Amino acid sequence: MMSHHLSSVALNSTPVSKLGRRGPPDIGTALPKARREYLADRRNAVPRGAYRARTLRTRIPTHARRAVLTVRVMELIDGPNVMVWDMTYACPLRCTHCFTESGRRAPQVIGRDDALRITDAIISLQPHMISLCGGEPTALRHLAEVAERFAEGGVNVFVYTSGWNLQPTLLSALADVVTKIVVSVDGPNPAVHDAIRGRAGSFDRAMKSLAMIDAEAGRRVDAGEKPLRFGIDCVVIRSNVDHLEEFCTEVAPRFPHLESLQFGAVIPSGLASTESFVEHELPSDDQVAELVSDEMRSRLQHAAPATVEVETTENFGVQIHPTFISETPSYRPLEIEPDGGVRAMPVYEGIVGNLLEEDAAVLWRRARARWDDPFVLDTLRSIHTRRDWAVATRAIDYHFGSDEDRARIDKRPPHTPLPVVAAS
Repeated sequence: MMSHHLSSVALNSTPVSKLGRRGPPDIGTALPKARREYLADRRNAVPRGAYRARTLRTRIPTHARRAVLTVRVMELIDGPNVMVWDMTYACPLRCTHCFTESGRRAPQVIGRDDALRITDAIISLQPHMISLCGGEPTALRHLAEVAERFAEGGVNVFVYTSGWNLQPTLLSALADVVTKIVVSVDGPNPAVHDAIRGRAGSFDRAMKSLAMIDAEAGRRVDAGEKPLRFGIDCVVIRSNVDHLEEFCTEVAPRFPHLESLQFGAVIPSGLASTESFVEHELPSDDQVAELVSDEMRSRLQHAAPATVEVETTENFGVQIHPTFISETPSYRPLEIEPDGGVRAMPVYEGIVGNLLEEDAAVLWRRARARWDDPFVLDTLRSIHTRRDWAVATRAIDYHFGSDEDRARIDKRPPHTPLPVVAAS
């Protein structure tokens, strides 16, 4: 289910308007948007201890504050600020677009102690936010403890789930420490959602989890406790692109405390990069341009409840296009595999080491250097359409992936066309 977890709040939260048909991203549109979302998140999600830290800082002499600020600015420039940890490849679903191929490969479930070591290594990089996903992270017994460790370390925590088997006890524990919970829903009804997610009953289970989250959010409001923010994230492919308004009119109103509804164009990576998926399900450049158009955003926002913020995105940021990266230094993503392996680039195969074996800062610098690799630069600069992006993904994956990665890529089955469901 990871095809879109780099989107929404974290890595792909930087939509770029009208991209893909004519080449490099519109930086003028992307940067202000990224800055607004970053600042809004800072206002809405202050980590535990932040108020005390701000109070103490005001007592520091001016010259010392300037020194502290200078150090912090250098840290922000040098280190990753948004991170994703695919905590497991175990998953009850078989999503057609899955970036990590979860549920189809070894789950790589690690123990609590190693998970906490990886957590501490990530905290040492001082990212602004971490997205915990998979696979299905809620299947891990130590998820709440990891989330709490991040929160205590000053990192905003976002948990992504399919909602397949979310338990009340886990929800209660997460609600105390996370910044936001996001449930992945790829259709406004079982016919669309279950076909994309590859398992019957997955829509009903997602709705049940959303209802439970909504009830807990309402209880916390009434009790004056820490608010529980939650949203819905939808990966847009051809099979659901005509159903987006139904999300706004049929799904969103079911949950009075729902905060956000995000529609992100599928990232052509993992299973979504295969030639057969591209042929059947990758949205056209015109469809993506329409998705992120002001007219579409306005229509979807008008159709949704007034309390729900609707967003659409091309998810272009994670492409790591050299023009975008050079013009957007505030965008510094890093992705971690379940066992602590550090991917050099989000959504592409190829690790540069492991957090359980080497210093996190060293691995970050090694990952960042990959972005400037001549093969990477030439490959990404050849992209002019989303189909080109899929071709580039396959090239990068095969070039930098391990022998095991290439063997897995070679065994990917062709995409099976999904049934067509008429929009209501």
